[in-house]
Amino acid sequence: MHRSPQTCAVQVRQAGPADANVLTTLHAACFAQGWDVGAIAQFLTAPGCLSLLAASPEDVIPRGLLIARIAADEAELLTLGVAPAHRRQGVAGALLLATMTELRRAGARRLFLEVEDGNEAALGLYQSLGAAAVGRRPRYYDHGADAAIFSLAL
Repeated sequence: MHRSPQTCAVQVRQAGPADANVLTTLHAACFAQGWDVGAIAQFLTAPGCLSLLAASPEDVIPRGLLIARIAADEAELLTLGVAPAHRRQGVAGALLLATMTELRRAGARRLFLEVEDGNEAALGLYQSLGAAAVGRRPRYYDHGADAAIFSLAL
């Protein structure tokens, strides 16, 4: 039996082209090497891409973002980030649960996720949702860290 991810009071909504700058700002706050607005804009308009934002009504900047891509009956998580001030409050879990629902609706049966070794929060979240480790990517990240690959049945 899997533990449910912590829930939080955020609303998850689909992001569109008008959200490119917000997603870029949020991504830069979440990662040492954030994606530029051009890369984000491409995902926002690409067929098969799902881009979500999580925020509470009082937020000026959303708390988290997620971008996934679906091809046939498989999907991959491209990025999932939560602003540092809002981590470990259930934002990532809310984004992933919404993503799983949307991917199922679109016909996906499996979601693949990569996570940096040592990212215990992400590892715990993925495992709480039933994800299983299926492989590794040595030196996957720019700074040389390995990535663990997980598969999550939808």
